[in-house]
Amino acid sequence: MTSPRPALALAALLAAAGVTHFAYPEPYDRIVPTALPGTARTWTYVSGVAELAVAAAVAAPRTRRLGGLAAAALFTAVFPANIKMALDARGRSRGEQLATVARLPLQVPLVIWALRVSRSAV
Repeated sequence: MTSPRPALALAALLAAAGVTHFAYPEPYDRIVPTALPGTARTWTYVSGVAELAVAAAVAAPRTRRLGGLAAAALFTAVFPANIKMALDARGRSRGEQLATVARLPLQVPLVIWALRVSRSAV
């Protein structure tokens, strides 16, 4: 039997991110691609709910396989917001620009982690 630790750690990461969408929505509002219909705040809240729901699915052994797949899809779906954040950082400090660009490739290990959690589910 595989350890539940990677799944629970992923669930904790997703839950913490989901909570921040409600506690501190402004940074998320700023990175919502303008091509999306509706208000940025709506998308911030929708993505927060999605992260919380996926966290719950990953945490529960019965739904872990589906939760891991949903987490991988979610990490992929939010990638355009990360690109927008990097593009919007142009003209800001060099450190901020580097931080936003460095964040882009971090989505890959997150997707891999989520897929591994999905495959390790019983």
